[in-house]
Amino acid sequence: MAGLMTDFGNFTHAVVRAIPDSFAKSAQRRSGGELDVSKAQREHELYIGVLKHELGLRVLELPADESLPDCALVGDAAVVCGDTALIARPGAAARRKETEAMRNALKELNLNIVDMEDESATLDGEDVLFTGREFFVGISTRTNQRGAEILADTFKDYAVSMVPVQNGQRLKSFCSMAGPGLVAIGSSEHAQKCLKVVQQMSDHRYDKLTVPDDAAANCVYMNLPGKGHVLLHCAQEEYPESAKVFEKLKDHLLIPISNAEKLKASGALTRCSVLIHKRTEI
Repeated sequence: MAGLMTDFGNFTHAVVRAIPDSFAKSAQRRSGGELDVSKAQREHELYIGVLKHELGLRVLELPADESLPDCALVGDAAVVCGDTALIARPGAAARRKETEAMRNALKELNLNIVDMEDESATLDGEDVLFTGREFFVGISTRTNQRGAEILADTFKDYAVSMVPVQNGQRLKSFCSMAGPGLVAIGSSEHAQKCLKVVQQMSDHRYDKLTVPDDAAANCVYMNLPGKGHVLLHCAQEEYPESAKVFEKLKDHLLIPISNAEKLKASGALTRCSVLIHKRTEI
């Protein structure tokens, strides 16, 4: 079994996509609520600005597609580890066309592209948690066992374990990495049960950072030259109690991200970009 990936969290590039005006339909479909598209677009632009200007990543920005309301949630379209990109096959058939632009972008970055050609397989990137040592794949309404098997075949250097996810959620809806060996997890009963499954399946020991709000457990960890441990996490005004928990991470550069409007359409932080470590310039 592979040890900790030596460059875990060390990213050089990011792929993002603009939010279409039709993104409002996504919020109505998921929660029945109203979404201020202009506000969501401003949130997204600020997030992209953090990646570019505060963190110094090279950002490849894809245009919005009004026919694909969820297209800005690029994290569902691919799973990237090292120099290999697995193009996902989203569980929602209406979203599968989103992978075309992502495939072209990752090909432009000279990654090794693996296509998920088995039509019985489904995989959303938001169901895939990479810890730097192994993969956990949420088996959910959007990701099935065959999708997880193809991921395991693609990334043979790492163990892949399957975690049942209920309530129409995805694994990273309530669980993500907050640092090497540190899992951010929501406090709900379902989230805590899933973490126990993760701990039972793994040969590695993970510390946990429990936050009161499940949605706030979705954060983005990076380890960047000159900046060290970086964590993009929920803003104080959105989840004040959870934000206080993140403030306990004294060794991290903490960057609060306002994301409330995008969250109305399940626009969690890990879904808003595909992060890549390029060892050589393209």
